Amino acid sequence: MSLSLDATQLDRYSRHVILDDVGPEGQKRLLDARVLVVGAGGLGAPAIQYLAAAGVGTLGIVDDDVVERSNLQRQVIHGDGDVGRTKVDSAADFVADLNPDVDVERHELRLDASNARELIAAHDVVVDCSDNFATRYVVNDAARIEGVPVSHGAIYKFEGQVTTLSPEGPCYRCLFPEPPEPGTVPDCASTGVLGVLPGTVGCLQATEAVKLLIGAGEPLVGRMLFYDAMDLSFETVPYARNPDCPVCGDDGIDTIDGIDYAAGCQIDAA
Repeated sequence: MSLSLDATQLDRYSRHVILDDVGPEGQKRLLDARVLVVGAGGLGAPAIQYLAAAGVGTLGIVDDDVVERSNLQRQVIHGDGDVGRTKVDSAADFVADLNPDVDVERHELRLDASNARELIAAHDVVVDCSDNFATRYVVNDAARIEGVPVSHGAIYKFEGQVTTLSPEGPCYRCLFPEPPEPGTVPDCASTGVLGVLPGTVGCLQATEAVKLLIGAGEPLVGRMLFYDAMDLSFETVPYARNPDCPVCGDDGIDTIDGIDYAAGCQIDAA
């Protein structure tokens, strides 16, 4: 951990430093923390923005996509001049301009079973901003094996959901044992999404990540927060660990080798 905050950092993070639940020690934890953000799109953009502003010292950003003009309605760290650039490069430039304290590690790739454990093990918290079930399952499974907490978020049209998957609590497969049938959950390219929605949900994910890093508050472990933007309502629904869960249950897995995430993410019973 860094020994002290310099004068510039004391000024930059002064509103953190004066908070009883953060203070200089909490800010030092943030500066020494490593957070992996999976996806630099709708959810990843606000998460990256606020984690960088908070002074998270190292942000690993995973994305294999390029910026398209249709992204700009909601992916607020990218601008018109970034169209055609890789999202990791655009995100890294945004972070560098926002906060020079933050180092960005660019991973221009798709997170999958071949690289997930190594990437996740090198970080303190994962913020899962992915937009597909295969990636969500591999993040969950690899993070559980590596003992790394995950701040999960998802959006659909006007609705969002957030939960936190801690190594001691229920996992994503306790909530959703199996993914929906292919084609039954359309993406935002075919159904649309309210532009401000991922801003709300991504900020909630960043909030959970910061709380985990400084050890303050009550994370959404074993609780799913549902948000409806149309009537501006929030509902929290508890859920429990499933003792028969193939990942976090009594006979949970210790490797993700051999799991075909592209073909339904099924884990065969032992």
